[in-house]
Amino acid sequence: MRRDKFPVLGLSAALIISAGPAHAASLQEAATALAVSGTRSIEFTGRGHWYQFGQAPSAVLPWPQFDVSKYVADINYDTSSAQVQITRLQADDPQRRRPAPTTQWLKQYVSGRFAWNLPVDSAPQSPTPQPAAFEERRAEIWATPHGFIKAAQANNASSKAAKDGLEVSFTVAGKYRVVGTINARNEVVRVQTWIDSPVLGDTLVDTKFSDYRDFKGVHFPSRIVREQGGHPVLALQVNDVKANPEVAIAVPDSVAQAAPTAITVKVDKLADGVYYLTGGTHHSVAIEQRDHVVLVEAPLNEARSLALIEKIQEIIPGKPIKYLVNSHFHFDHAGGLRTFVDAGSTIVTHKLNAAYYKKAWAAPHGINPDRLASSKKAAKFETFGDKHVLSDGARRIELHALDGSGHNDGFALIYLPAEKILIEADAFTPSAAGAPLPASPNPYSVNLYDTIQKLKLDVDQIAPLHGRLVKLADLKAAIGVK
Repeated sequence: MRRDKFPVLGLSAALIISAGPAHAASLQEAATALAVSGTRSIEFTGRGHWYQFGQAPSAVLPWPQFDVSKYVADINYDTSSAQVQITRLQADDPQRRRPAPTTQWLKQYVSGRFAWNLPVDSAPQSPTPQPAAFEERRAEIWATPHGFIKAAQANNASSKAAKDGLEVSFTVAGKYRVVGTINARNEVVRVQTWIDSPVLGDTLVDTKFSDYRDFKGVHFPSRIVREQGGHPVLALQVNDVKANPEVAIAVPDSVAQAAPTAITVKVDKLADGVYYLTGGTHHSVAIEQRDHVVLVEAPLNEARSLALIEKIQEIIPGKPIKYLVNSHFHFDHAGGLRTFVDAGSTIVTHKLNAAYYKKAWAAPHGINPDRLASSKKAAKFETFGDKHVLSDGARRIELHALDGSGHNDGFALIYLPAEKILIEADAFTPSAAGAPLPASPNPYSVNLYDTIQKLKLDVDQIAPLHGRLVKLADLKAAIGVK
């Protein structure tokens, strides 16, 4: 096999046999029309909307919208690198009480096999490795008109006539499928590819280009719309394009030399048979029952879930994890659920979430297969609306809906009445010890406190699934309640 001459993919080509004649367009004619061979790098700027993937306020709603006042993408096709700078502000939703939005500045990078972020408002700038973002950011390079054609040429793409022009497809590294459409004017109008998501599996990233025009000699779309997971993640009105700008993106030494982050599970005993499992950005709580374990939260991904299972077997030996309680469907809190389905646990979640999980988990997980992709076990659910109780006759675990929170509609808090422990995610994330109190109360935290009062819960400790263990007094202080 000939070697891949297009380093944007950084991988050897997969051979595919040509599938037949095209319409008026052809891959080579499109390459000529877009001056692809002479385009080593590109910069495009615009404004529009960005949407936060995996963080919808409900399982039946689209990803939340941010208004983008500035979007700048710099791509070097020769070095397989890109820099994207975004200035954004979360759009107002009059139906939801949210914290007051603040302008956010993002600087995101990918180069070779590395991805990282740079903070905009701190000095000195310290890059933060983002290995989980690499797959998506690399895909965005070939999901540009010039990047797609370069990738197709380098990966022995097949072409066939399609209703809208010419369909061009190829495979990267034997598992990343890319399909594009070139219209009769030799313009790339659509690029589809699939990347892995711990929740959704093989996730379609569908980018559409329209309204091509001349930007000072560069033929480029003035409208870019991208969907991921069935909802928009980007809607951009392009206002300027430059061919062959200087785009020199060096991988920081701290990123290139960074060791993979070790998955650690730290154990703090909150009460007899109740363990706070921390050691990362997202926490869980293991609760021992007479003949089984109830675990609250399976965040992030399968690797985290496997580490949790191993630690629970160590601290509570001989008892299966019968129930996995899920606080809400946001992907960072649901990414490890499939591992517990495979392990035989029953998923306990709000009734608004179960249908979404069933559909998502039925999708293919072929790019990065997990254990459930092999076992194909059917998920078992217990769902609830306002309240649900898990009890073994000795210890009672109460699940209550956090109604009226602007954060999520299928939202649960977990309460242990005998131990006076409350477990919650995202409603209250305590600041570091000794940090100044918030200037204004977070409405999510106000809603949490109001719910505690309404339900007459006698709370002593709060075990947040982000942050640190605190007392009820800390929540009261954060929202200005005496």
